[in-house]
Amino acid sequence: MRTVAVLGGGIGGLAASYYLSKSPQVTKVILLESSGRFGGWLWSTRRSDGAVFEHGPRGIRPAGAVGKNTLNMVEDLGLSGEILPVTYSHVASKNRFLYVNEQLHRMPSGPSGLLRTSPPFTRPLVLSGVRDILVKRGKQEDETIHSFVSRRLGGELADIAIDSLCRGVFAGDCRKLSVRSCFPILYNAEQSRGSIILGMLLGSGPGPVVPPGPLAQRSVTESWAQWSLIRGLQSLPESLTDFLQRSGRVQLHSEAVVTKISPSETGWKIDLEDGVVSADHIISALPAKALSSALPPSCQPIIKQLQDISTVTVAVVNLEYEGSILPVTGFGHLVPSSEDQGLLGVVYDSVPFPEHNRPEGHTTRLTVMMGGAWFQEVFGDPESVTEDGLLARATEAVQKHLGVTSAPSWSRVVLQRDCIPQYYLGHYQRVESMRSFIKKNNLPLSLIGSSYDGVSVNDVIFGGRTAAEELLGSAV
Repeated sequence: MRTVAVLGGGIGGLAASYYLSKSPQVTKVILLESSGRFGGWLWSTRRSDGAVFEHGPRGIRPAGAVGKNTLNMVEDLGLSGEILPVTYSHVASKNRFLYVNEQLHRMPSGPSGLLRTSPPFTRPLVLSGVRDILVKRGKQEDETIHSFVSRRLGGELADIAIDSLCRGVFAGDCRKLSVRSCFPILYNAEQSRGSIILGMLLGSGPGPVVPPGPLAQRSVTESWAQWSLIRGLQSLPESLTDFLQRSGRVQLHSEAVVTKISPSETGWKIDLEDGVVSADHIISALPAKALSSALPPSCQPIIKQLQDISTVTVAVVNLEYEGSILPVTGFGHLVPSSEDQGLLGVVYDSVPFPEHNRPEGHTTRLTVMMGGAWFQEVFGDPESVTEDGLLARATEAVQKHLGVTSAPSWSRVVLQRDCIPQYYLGHYQRVESMRSFIKKNNLPLSLIGSSYDGVSVNDVIFGGRTAAEELLGSAV
């Protein structure tokens, strides 16, 4: 394998390049990014006074093989000393809220919380667990998250908690999203054990195994629930970029827009706006629709499937207030669609990561998330919304939900267009169909990124590793 072109310089493309650069089998890696910066949705504002604000993901979970894999990478990049861990005993892990009927409600946790009736729920959550053990295994090959949870745990939990969770994780509608693709752990638990609870307790089949390095071992010993980095999560793609530049085996090109991909005798010819690149193999970390518009007509079956993968737009509004303004302490609160379709949730950033506050004076940082699957319906065309309008809506929500009467001392509005792919019913079939077409036709092409196998940072990084290993035929 002489030359591999990686399309897309977000965290997936950077991760794939990182793993490829470690193999002597690859002579050259060419990383092509259409924008002026690498890192994609991992984007932090670092103010001159020391404050840090996240415009994308703000915390990464260390759990599972994919979580360990990311921490192994972080350690290899020399970032261990910059980690900001949040343990399970931290108030941000224990206290998460729902805003229902114009009130904040703490989500029940621990045995006592499950045994008693806690608003907004009308019965103890332990009864949902009993129901799960008694309900028969579903026969559908796929099912919406709402249908799955309603069937196994009851409609109230689906309508309030799961609806809110899907808005927080996917900015999506649980009545359309696929349980098999969005929450494979739940789907597999039912398939293997006939119950979510039994599947979680007893395990639901083998998964990937990643030996933990010292940092990942530390995350287990210290019971981390999530982590960030002292200068924001943008430090991760920045460190990857530095690593790749130092490797001497990766060519990094920003402002390199891929316009067309054509088969060649040795692999692919990649047309850019200002030149041509040749490669033996392509690893595409582009969004599905971006790849669909560049592929040749001979890939029509894949093009159609790629175009069927939808995305949503999210308005991320970072706010800073002087003093301590929160009426409750915790990670933040989510809002079910029945309460307010346009307002997805509010993260109390200063609680899990006070290190990101400015050192001088006491402040509170919040992030308001809006839109998602409901953006068009509530706010209209993303091209015509104004930052002032979104800021007004966000500050109004903070005032209504948290009783904050003061105005923010600082704000930033970022419209993240098409930022989260939506895994609707049948998503797994679309992905399987594309990969089987690629295999059947011996196409030197790999599909990675959040459009296919999971939207979390960990999933996308692990997808980059998997593609590199499959291409090389060996572990990296």
